[in-house]
Amino acid sequence: MLLLLIACREDFLDQPPQGVLSEQALATEEGLQALLIGAYSVLNGYVDERMGPAWGSAATNWAYGDMPSDDSYKGGAAGECCGSGLHLETYQARPFNSWLAAKWRVTFEGISRANAVLQVLSKAELPQERAMQIAAEARFLRGHFYFEAKKIWQFLPWYDEHTRDFRLPNRNGTALQWSHIQADFAFAAAHLPEVQAQPGRPTRYAALAYQAKALLFEGNYPAAGPLLDDIIQSGRYRLLDNFHENFDADFNNHSEALFQIQMSVNDGAPNNINGNYGDILNFPHNQGPVGCCGFNQPSQNLVNAFKTDAQGLPMLEHFNDWDVPNDEGILSSEPFEPYTGPLDPRLDWTVGRRGIPFLDWGLHAGRDWIRDQDYAGPYSPKKRVFRKQQQGILSASSGWTSAPNALNYSLIRYADVLLWRAEVAVEAGELALALQLVNQVRERARLSEPVRFEDGSPAAQYRIAPYPDFPDQDFARRAVRFERRLELAMEGHRFFDLVHWGEAAEVLNAYVQREKTKRRYLEDAFFEAGTHEYFPIPAFAIEESKLEGQPTLVQNPGY
Repeated sequence: MLLLLIACREDFLDQPPQGVLSEQALATEEGLQALLIGAYSVLNGYVDERMGPAWGSAATNWAYGDMPSDDSYKGGAAGECCGSGLHLETYQARPFNSWLAAKWRVTFEGISRANAVLQVLSKAELPQERAMQIAAEARFLRGHFYFEAKKIWQFLPWYDEHTRDFRLPNRNGTALQWSHIQADFAFAAAHLPEVQAQPGRPTRYAALAYQAKALLFEGNYPAAGPLLDDIIQSGRYRLLDNFHENFDADFNNHSEALFQIQMSVNDGAPNNINGNYGDILNFPHNQGPVGCCGFNQPSQNLVNAFKTDAQGLPMLEHFNDWDVPNDEGILSSEPFEPYTGPLDPRLDWTVGRRGIPFLDWGLHAGRDWIRDQDYAGPYSPKKRVFRKQQQGILSASSGWTSAPNALNYSLIRYADVLLWRAEVAVEAGELALALQLVNQVRERARLSEPVRFEDGSPAAQYRIAPYPDFPDQDFARRAVRFERRLELAMEGHRFFDLVHWGEAAEVLNAYVQREKTKRRYLEDAFFEAGTHEYFPIPAFAIEESKLEGQPTLVQNPGY
C-alpha cells in the first residue's frame, strides 16, 4: 500500500488507481496510525524476503557491530553458505554483498515509511498537540534509520518529506549530516511525552538519549552532556537489579530500557518473522538449544577481556597476553575443567562455554553444541537465547525453527546513558564524575545474581570490584571504553564504538594479528584506515540512482 501511495504522488499521475487509498483517505487519526505502525514494523529489521537475508538487516546489527569487531566470529562452518558474512568479518566486503544490500533496502524502507507519515500528516486536520506527537514519532523513527545508515555507510544523501523525486538526490547536493539526524531527535524530544501508554513508542527521554548519541558520534561532547544529565536527573530509569534480566523476555520494557524494539511470536505472522528473525542463526548448533545454526560465535579475545586481577579490576593493558583455557579440540565425551581464575561475572551471562550452565538448558556441552569448533572456536552467544521454560510460549511454537522469540532488543538502555555520560566527563577532565558513573555499572554487575550450578554454588570464581580511582585522563578514557565493551558485549555496538573513538584500525589489526593464529580464515584480513570504517554502498543502489544515465550516488572511498 505504501509503495502505491508513493507512486500516486508522482506528478505524471493525476488520479490514484481504483482500489488504492489516497493521501486524503489516510489523512485521519486512524489512517496516520496505520502508516506510523507500518514504519514501526521495519524496526525489527525484516520486511519480506525480497529485501534480502534477514540476518543482513537484523535489528541487533550483529553482522556489522559484532562480527567485524573483536567481539565475535561469523561462526557456522568452513566452506558453507553465507560468504557475504565472512567478507564483512574479514574487511573484504564489496558492493555486491547480499547482506549489505538487505540492510540498505530495509533501512531506506524505514526512512520512506517515516516520510510517508509526515507527508500525509501535512494534509490532515488534527489538533495541534496530536499532530505534533505523530510527527515526533515519525521523526524519531526517521532519525533512527538515518543513524543506522550513516554509521554503516557515512557518505549518503538526505531526503525528507519534502522530497518529490524518490530516486535519491545527489550526495554532493544534499549530503546527510549529523545535524539532520540531531534535528529529528531534538524535534522528537520537544514533542514526545515523558511516558507513553503503549510500550514500543519512544518517549522524550529516548529521543534525548538518541540525540546525545548522535552528538557523541559527531564528537560534540559538550552538547551531549546536558541531554544525558536531563535523563539521569529525571529519576525515571535505573539499572536492573540483575544484569541478565536485560536479556530475558519476562522482563521486557523494564526500568533500564529507554527504547526497545518490540518482538513477538505466535501472533500469526508467517515463520514468526516478528520475533528477532534476523538473529535465528545465532543459537548453539547440533545438540544445543534450538539446534541451529552456530553463527556469531564470541571470540577468544572477548572472553579474555573478562579476566580480572586479584582486586577484581579489568586487565586493561594485558588482558589478551594469554588465553582463558577452553575446550577447543576436546570431545564432549572427554574430561575438561573450566578456567578457575578470577572473572567478571558478566562473562557467563554473555558467552556460552563448556561446563558452565547455559541458562536453564543444562551445562554447555562444548564441541557437541558447536557447528564447527575447528573453524570458529568453542564459544556460543548467549544474550539473545530464550530460556528452556519459555520455549513454545515466548519462542516460536511452530514453523521450521523455534529460534524466533519475544525478547525485545534494547536499542538504548540506561547503562548506555551512564557510560556515555562518563565519556563526556572524561573529555571534560571531570574524572571523579566519570569514576562514579563507571562504578555504578560495575557495582550492579558485582551485586547481580551470578551464574550458578544446580547446587547453588557459583559456576566460576567471579571477582569484580569498583575502581578505587582514575589517576589520570588517559587511564580514565581507557577504563570507560573497556567498561562499555564488557557491559554491552555482543549487543551490536562494538565496531561502531571503535570507529567513533578513532581506534578501529589500531585495535582491529592487533586483534587480527593474534586471532589469525587460531582462526586461519583471518590470515588475509586487514583493516585499512580511511576505508574500512564504513562499508560499500550496494551496487544496485548506485545503479537505481541514475538520472539521465549517470548515477547520483557515489561509492564510498576505497571500494
